[in-house]
Amino acid sequence: MKIAVLLPCYNEELTIGKVVQDFRKELPDAAIYVYDNNSSDKTTEVALANGAIVRQEPRQGKGNVVRSMFRDIDADVYVMADGDDTYPAEFVHDIIRPVVNGEANLVIGDRLSNGTYFNENKRQFHGFGNTLVKNLINRLYKSNINDIMTGYRAFDRLFVKSLPVTSPGFEIETEMSIHALDNKFLIKEVAIDYRDRPEGSESKLNTIQDGMKVLRMIFTLFKDYKPFLFFTSWAAIFLILGLIAGVPVIIEYVQTSFVSRVPSAILAVGFVMLSMLAFACGLILDTVAGTHRKQFELELNRISHDINRERKV
Repeated sequence: MKIAVLLPCYNEELTIGKVVQDFRKELPDAAIYVYDNNSSDKTTEVALANGAIVRQEPRQGKGNVVRSMFRDIDADVYVMADGDDTYPAEFVHDIIRPVVNGEANLVIGDRLSNGTYFNENKRQFHGFGNTLVKNLINRLYKSNINDIMTGYRAFDRLFVKSLPVTSPGFEIETEMSIHALDNKFLIKEVAIDYRDRPEGSESKLNTIQDGMKVLRMIFTLFKDYKPFLFFTSWAAIFLILGLIAGVPVIIEYVQTSFVSRVPSAILAVGFVMLSMLAFACGLILDTVAGTHRKQFELELNRISHDINRERKV
């Protein structure tokens, strides 16, 4: 099977040489791609010197890099890792095995289960952010994924060629996980070790700024993938607010046959109307989402047919 190792990089001169060498040692027949995302250091030169296939991605952001990787590269098994030497290459065999055996479309390298991430990671609030995102997605999708935001993953071709990447930055891992859960792809997790960046290597992740982007991505994908639940939740909130504002008005009218709280009555009617509109939007968009799911299943069938035909050829 043709295996491609994908390494998105931005200013990883210090570590990318070792990462390429480590993956070459573990997967000597794999094609190792380094996509340089406007690095100002010698990332490209070091990667080339160590035998990687180097390509340039001018649009800044990890999501933009992954979009180009998935669009450009054809393989049977894809491995994605970071170029910062935080993910040990020796775990790659455990990660690709479920894909090779046809047991998973997406394999997640779980940094959190064995505790190495919390022991090694020295950046404040990253652990809290991982836990928050994990709990939000697991609650929304009734799943039990341990590590939503890990950058060490393996995919089969069906998953890669059917993923519509919309994230420009570090939200890409969250988007992958939600896409896999919503479309019922086979997902497996493999426990891996995590090690912190070596001395002199700096993280490109801004905890607050990128954390807000991830939460916004969850909010957006929740609206797109589960519109009925999303809009009925807002409908319930507006209805409760309408009742809070309107019940005293109704009680007053029952007791006196007169309404003196006209502003409260108008506010209550406004909230109830918003509730009805939100509920109607949820019904309509749920129908649209259902149609989209049917079309996506047909597209999956087409992609799967093309993949099987190429294998036979």
